[in-house]
Amino acid sequence: MQDSKLHLDWDVVADARKSARNIAIDVQTYIDDHSTVSVERTICRLLGIDGIDKFEVPLPNIVVEHIEKEGNLTLGVSHYIGNAMVETGLSPQEIAEKVSQGELNLGKISTHDAFEIKLAIDKIARENTDKIANNRKDRESYLERFGDKTGPLLYLIVATGNIYEDVTQAVAAAKQGADIIAVIRSTGQSLLDYVPFGASTEGFGGTLATQENFRIMRKALDEVGEELGRYIRLCNYCSGLCMPEIAAMGAFERLDVMLNDALYGILFRDINMKRTFVDQYFSRIINGFAGVIINTGEDNYLTTADAIEEAHTVLASQFINEQFALLANLPEEQQGLGHAFEIHPDTENGFLLELSQAQMAREIFPKAPLKYMPPTKFMTGDIFKGHVQDALFNMVTIMTGQRLHLMGMMTEAIHTPFMSDRALAIDNAQYIFKNMKDFGSEITFKKDGMIVNRAKEVLEKGRDLIKEIETTGMFDTLQKGKFAGIKRPIDGGKGLNGVFVKDTTYFNPFIELMTGGDK
Repeated sequence: MQDSKLHLDWDVVADARKSARNIAIDVQTYIDDHSTVSVERTICRLLGIDGIDKFEVPLPNIVVEHIEKEGNLTLGVSHYIGNAMVETGLSPQEIAEKVSQGELNLGKISTHDAFEIKLAIDKIARENTDKIANNRKDRESYLERFGDKTGPLLYLIVATGNIYEDVTQAVAAAKQGADIIAVIRSTGQSLLDYVPFGASTEGFGGTLATQENFRIMRKALDEVGEELGRYIRLCNYCSGLCMPEIAAMGAFERLDVMLNDALYGILFRDINMKRTFVDQYFSRIINGFAGVIINTGEDNYLTTADAIEEAHTVLASQFINEQFALLANLPEEQQGLGHAFEIHPDTENGFLLELSQAQMAREIFPKAPLKYMPPTKFMTGDIFKGHVQDALFNMVTIMTGQRLHLMGMMTEAIHTPFMSDRALAIDNAQYIFKNMKDFGSEITFKKDGMIVNRAKEVLEKGRDLIKEIETTGMFDTLQKGKFAGIKRPIDGGKGLNGVFVKDTTYFNPFIELMTGGDK
């Protein structure tokens, strides 16, 4: 049994985890029977199909829409691309280009032997899977050469809208001490049912997530990392309607961290729950294989719900997200389960309540590189008070062993951070992390004290909620608004028309290659 400063009841933890497993398995039965247009476009990308036509429509979209119109998408794109490869001897990219030019109709080609089709697909699928595996080795090689930092990783955001300006700011942030650079995505991109192409210099509240932008930023961080003798991790978003496609792009360009959470998309972007659970499964398989740490979005629940009253919903969601990730073969060491410091600053003993929540997450998910988010909801524009709020947040991080530490900004609620704001945020964190480095290992909590009792209360309420979800099912729970106080209808939201039932002959070669399974 694990030691616990909080004297957690491990039977309650095990009970909650078992029910969370049952919830995830129940949803998985739906996932296993279905695919989506974005999963099929992802297979296209993993087979090497890329680029756009003269109207700037991505070739993966053209191929999938062509099969919908001329063939039977329930058979899957692997069937059609493999069949065309056997018939023509062309590569998937050449086939996609001919389809886009109206020179090849995949629905008119005579069907070849299923074994021949799978053999043709398997060869190129293995080649491209090997590229992703080699990217993972490159990351491991960097970390072995430079050494990986222990303690919290300083996680900073850039968001200019122009990838080249983002590079300037990211390099400056790395030189100031950042360990992770997150490129915030342009507002609204999560609702696009295609991935824009090429380098981009315009965005709204962020920069478009494109494969070329990933490549540009990766190259810049590798160069500054060589200069600094540190590996600088790169983070972006594989969420929204193109969740698995962006996971594939990130795997090809060696991203290290990706925001990846269906629950976030359902609640905060109104994406249909059936669509995004299917998409999430394949995206997490890719991330797991590529060695990418995923970030989940439970921290966002507290932007619409009260951090004290609804703390148990964050814990319940962490339990469930853990099980969804494990079913997709994504290990605990790559699960950046989210939580946040969002208790109202006027709350008496609010710091103790927050310390309890963070310590509880650390103890219940000991291998997970937890993603801890700074105060945002109650930042007022008073930069001096904001700097103190961030200082308390930094103290909780170092006392409870959080790993992915998003830097709090004193100018939150005023403007997009200046480079000088980031420098002050890093100074604040580094001062506290150094001076309190081993404080967490030196303290214990009173057995019947406020911190311990708070953890007990949240754990039991979280377990009760998970048991309730186990009874009613995840889809019904989301309809009732149990998370973040937001209700979503099962057949509402964006993207449901992109979901379909798989034919019995359907196959996706990458699931077996990346997991060793056969779903």
